[in-house]
Amino acid sequence: MLITAIQNSLDELSDLLGRLSDKEYACPCDELGHATIGEHTRHIIEMFQCLQNNYDTEVVNYDLRQRNILIQSSTEFAALKINEIKTKLDRPNKSIQLQQSLDGTEIDIESNYFRELLYNLEHCIHHQALIKVALLKCTQISVDENFGVARSTIEYRKQCAP
Repeated sequence: MLITAIQNSLDELSDLLGRLSDKEYACPCDELGHATIGEHTRHIIEMFQCLQNNYDTEVVNYDLRQRNILIQSSTEFAALKINEIKTKLDRPNKSIQLQQSLDGTEIDIESNYFRELLYNLEHCIHHQALIKVALLKCTQISVDENFGVARSTIEYRKQCAP
């Protein structure tokens, strides 16, 4: 279920990339502090990559992402990276140690692979919501009304519908 939900979100993002020009993808959006759709997409991709690349070492530090400029400037390259992520999602759950520096102090937190996948899914949806804002302001491309909306919100809305 979790893997399917992640694949669906990544598929939605890939579909969008296939409809954007590189110029639209890299166009700054005033409403997002001049961030681009490409920058938000890169952030999504690199968070998943960070988890996947450190699966074997069992130590993940999301601050040590690669920050590959090509991901944020080329829709084709970003779509390729999304496909690579999708092929490596289905792995056994295991303990993961999270590391992060907060105000100059390094902290370690115990987690696990499935929990981090869930975190990355929620993080992906959050950034898709920001991408949706950029689409509304910077392009003529539309997305499904549920793009960038948490699954729990979608279910809640269904319950509230007349």
